Amino acid sequence: MRIHLIACGGAVMHNITIALHLKGNDVTGSDDAIYEPAKSRLEKYNLLPEKFGWDANRITSNLDAVILGMHARIDNPELLKAKELGLKIYSFPEFIYENCKNKLRVVIGGSHGKTTTTAMIMHVLHTLSKTFDYMVGSQVEGFETMVKLTEEAPIIILEGDEYLSSPIDLRPKFHLYKPHVAMLTGIAWDHINVFPTFENYVHQFDIFVDTMDTETHLFYYENDVYLKQIAMQHPQVISAPYNTPKYSIDNENITHIISEGNTYQLQIFGEHNLQNMEGARMVCERLAVSKHDFYTAMQSFSGAARRLELIHNSKKLIVYRDFAHSPSKLKGTVKAVKQQYPDKKVVAVFELHTFSSLDRNFLPQYQHSMDDADVALVYFDEETLKQKNRILEADAVQLNFGRHVTVFNQPDLLKDATQHLINAEPTVLLLMSSGTFGGINWSF
Repeated sequence: MRIHLIACGGAVMHNITIALHLKGNDVTGSDDAIYEPAKSRLEKYNLLPEKFGWDANRITSNLDAVILGMHARIDNPELLKAKELGLKIYSFPEFIYENCKNKLRVVIGGSHGKTTTTAMIMHVLHTLSKTFDYMVGSQVEGFETMVKLTEEAPIIILEGDEYLSSPIDLRPKFHLYKPHVAMLTGIAWDHINVFPTFENYVHQFDIFVDTMDTETHLFYYENDVYLKQIAMQHPQVISAPYNTPKYSIDNENITHIISEGNTYQLQIFGEHNLQNMEGARMVCERLAVSKHDFYTAMQSFSGAARRLELIHNSKKLIVYRDFAHSPSKLKGTVKAVKQQYPDKKVVAVFELHTFSSLDRNFLPQYQHSMDDADVALVYFDEETLKQKNRILEADAVQLNFGRHVTVFNQPDLLKDATQHLINAEPTVLLLMSSGTFGGINWSF
């Protein structure tokens, strides 16, 4: 097939570009800007556009398909040309579904933890030499790309994002996959620029379960009241809850799973991670993986990139980097680190970066989200506010996060304050952001 991808530089879009190329398709792409690591990855396969920007001349009648990324606008000249020529235009989730109709589809959704959980399942199947395709929202150790599409794999593992599919397809991505096996990690309001009320947001998960065929297996976190209600309202689905497995933490802060008389040492930690792992185990059980084989494989799982990722470890300082940005993710991540290191000072640094987090009407959701940290610092970037057309004052952030939190809007001051804290005594530093903290070059 001849396929053109509009906005090919996105996290998933550039990986789909590579996956389609590796499958033997004739692939081209365009974008107004492409950043690392997407730029180097596309360059490696000679898929980087010769020049950045949009050009309607790239769109010709001999294209078999156009895949439209969310970054493009509805007045994109390449999109308008594709419409004019009557070409088939897909969002990427729609295209992936069309390419995996004959596969057993496993979809992992939820407001938090879906990337890590998808990565867990991929790691276990890979360790056990299973053949499968996949799509995941972050780099996973042992996998060169975040997307794999083949003809022969009987299974595909999909991270089911609830955000919109494309500028002209406003359905949440996970509504398009129609899974045979699914897992939902939990519901906590996010993407308020798209889902203005919590009720509207919850309804997207209800629709997701409604898309499932009879006898689809759904696993969900037992203590989430909204997931429990949704499961009860869809009796056509074979649903089962999961919770925290039995575990222990030894004197060296290492977590162990205890199962059927066996003990399995893990590299990951935190109850939220363990709960997600239990859901992943139940999914893998549907894929003919035994409990013992699952836990054995999980012993070598170190996590997905920027999900409680250990980036520095010395006697005086331990540093984790995390993608946490929503209130529930923030609270769960801080709590996990403090539980894992109860005898160390935990310094948590969080950047308000997403549309939701920079909305003053959403800030009350962050109350008590950093209470488990010994020291809590919050940063927002003035340049990001301009780019996202937001107005925010330090006093409003302080009011909603609590008086124990120190607020910064200058990166140099944040770096100096953090450096002073980590130099004072042995510390665990937790850096949480979907941005770059104003371009700070952290040195440890």
